[in-house]
Amino acid sequence: MRYIGRLVSILHRQSQIYFNYALKEYNITSAEYAFLMYLYRQDGLTQEELSSYLYIDKSATHRAIKSLEKKGYVIKAKDDEDKRYNRVYLSAKAKELKDEIRQRVRRWSEYLREGLEPETVNIVSDVLEKMVAKVEKTNLRRLLE
Repeated sequence: MRYIGRLVSILHRQSQIYFNYALKEYNITSAEYAFLMYLYRQDGLTQEELSSYLYIDKSATHRAIKSLEKKGYVIKAKDDEDKRYNRVYLSAKAKELKDEIRQRVRRWSEYLREGLEPETVNIVSDVLEKMVAKVEKTNLRRLLE
């Protein structure tokens, strides 16, 4: 029997190694790059929105954003309408490096797809999306009962 969790875990760990190496020149870690990638798509999100979208707990999000802020990649500002929320904006430095960072991140997906037929890639993507959707709507504690 093949264990999907083991395979996904291996890919995740190898991706972390790749991202740490590929982004080392910019002092961006595998724990930080996903925040930049999402902010490149939608700048000015709250920390809570980032946590929710990336499925990363609030304390880990806080640490990553604090680190990116210290490194000059993001700027935090209180929300104009609700001072309880911090909005996160890309800095000029992050915007300047956008294309290079995105290309290095994109190379990982290109590598994984290399040698696979497009229809195979579509099937794998569809299956993974279905698994994510299933997990998103499931109370995982229920699985332990």
